[in-house]
Amino acid sequence: MTYLANVYLALLHHPVYNKRQMIVSTCITGFDLHDIARAAVTYGVKKYYVVNPLPAQRAFAQRMLDFWSDEESLEFNWTRAEAFKLISIKETFEQAVEDVTKKEGKKPIIVGTSAKPQGGAKFEDLKLELRNSQDSYLIVLGTGWGIVDEYFSNFDLVLAPIVGPGDYNHLSVRSACAIILDRLLGR
Repeated sequence: MTYLANVYLALLHHPVYNKRQMIVSTCITGFDLHDIARAAVTYGVKKYYVVNPLPAQRAFAQRMLDFWSDEESLEFNWTRAEAFKLISIKETFEQAVEDVTKKEGKKPIIVGTSAKPQGGAKFEDLKLELRNSQDSYLIVLGTGWGIVDEYFSNFDLVLAPIVGPGDYNHLSVRSACAIILDRLLGR
């Protein structure tokens, strides 16, 4: 595996908003596990943390990881099995940060993301920083209708939103993740 930078991903399922702006915990989806893990491998991410406080949701994700870690699955679809090796299931965001800190020897720079204008860090600037830095970075993605506003104080910087030519701005987290990884780690 080629790593251009020490980049990690975290997908938060809590605390996030639902469409009524209530704070909720969202469900883990198989698509988010599969698709984000494959994008993570493609772009050289070191670990993909799936963060959910609900025991039943973590058990669901673990069943999928277990399925894709046996020999039969490896033979059936080795690329998917390879991608699933990157996934680590955590109960809290703090556990993900602690895990990166343990692996890298110091706390990562935490990069928040949002479809709303929460921050203005430019993709081009962070891409250059990633290529020239020895630091580790944890890119945090939210599910539902986004990470709650109060949670942004946990981030060292927040990327500017991904915007298209029009006003519509509600990408799936899988799509947003792929765009973010390509902008930051693509050639």
